[in-house]
Amino acid sequence: MFDIGFSEILVIGIVALVFVGPERLPKVARTLGVLFGRLQRYVSQVKADINREMEMADLGQVKAEFENAARSFQSDVESHAAQAESAVRDMQSSVAGDLEAATSGVGAAAAAAEPAPSSPQLELGIEEPTALRADPAKPST
Repeated sequence: MFDIGFSEILVIGIVALVFVGPERLPKVARTLGVLFGRLQRYVSQVKADINREMEMADLGQVKAEFENAARSFQSDVESHAAQAESAVRDMQSSVAGDLEAATSGVGAAAAAAEPAPSSPQLELGIEEPTALRADPAKPST
């Protein structure tokens, strides 16, 4: 902390011995040592508090950056999900339209190719169609 050599300490000791006296010098030295120790602990505590505050500020900044990145990622995922959903809906409507067109085309072709039977008996072949009968008023036996 201080750049004090042995010669400076020796000069300070001699001056203290002259001014304080030999009887009170040990007590003064002990008191100065205790005060110096307290000063060192106080300085180290202040340094630790400052370092902690700086780390907390850095962590707060990192937290803010991380939250911004998470929000950006979330918005990207949501936009891609919306695009995929719209593509699936478009494909679904296209397939439904194609299926409806194919079904109506097959139904129309089937209706044009074969007349619909008028009764269940005709379907089963129990009764003759009216065009084949000789007399439509008379049922055939």
